Amino acid sequence: MNHNAALDEYRRFGLTNRVESATPHRLIQMLMEGALQKIASAKQQMQNGDIPGKGQQISWAISMIDGLRASLDKSGSGDHTIAQNLDDLYDYMIRRLFEANLRNESTYLDEVTGLLDQIKDAWDAIPEEIIQNHAKQHGVQG
Repeated sequence: MNHNAALDEYRRFGLTNRVESATPHRLIQMLMEGALQKIASAKQQMQNGDIPGKGQQISWAISMIDGLRASLDKSGSGDHTIAQNLDDLYDYMIRRLFEANLRNESTYLDEVTGLLDQIKDAWDAIPEEIIQNHAKQHGVQG
């Protein structure tokens, strides 16, 4: 996982204090949570007819999902297939968010929310022991 990419992406959103003390695992959770919040806000803006607000929220969600893509370890260590599948899925989500914005289609937002929720649920279910072992292997304080 490219920890710096995730950190850089979240710094852009004014969360420096929380980010700097977060573990790499928590950084990914924060990106997922942030993207889900922005998508929910975009849906609300869409329902309210606030086109500029909707576009801004979708842009932020896209940036956060792009941060998730950047954090994937595609270097060959670990399971490359999982990283590639996630990369493809994140790419699909980004394209669907663009379409949701262009077509003002809330069902696309719901689709991306469902996909991201599933990934987040799996990420959140990783046992603490595995998280700590991974951090130790990569010299990261957890």
